[in-house]
Amino acid sequence: MAGTLEKLETVIAQRRIADPTLSYVAKLTARGRGKIAQKLGEEAVETVIAAMQGDRAAVTSEAADLLFHLLVLLADVGVPLAAVLAELDRREGRSGLVEKAARKES
Repeated sequence: MAGTLEKLETVIAQRRIADPTLSYVAKLTARGRGKIAQKLGEEAVETVIAAMQGDRAAVTSEAADLLFHLLVLLADVGVPLAAVLAELDRREGRSGLVEKAARKES
């Protein structure tokens, strides 16, 4: 699975510098971080709506859109997917409640 996301990350990096008339990623990048973040938020809401409706096919489709737009935002911010995966690895085996409490302390 991570392989798929890593490949997509590479494609997004390449398309960010492409012609915005030929690439959705380039067009979205040209519109700025605010627009990228807005699209990520829209996809998150659409994923939630599909989940609340119990529509598994729509959840699958919207989740793919959500991951895609998250990778576009990460690229724009300069955060590699590997850093996010490393953070998840760091959290592995820790209770979510303990992790959340630790974040409040810092």
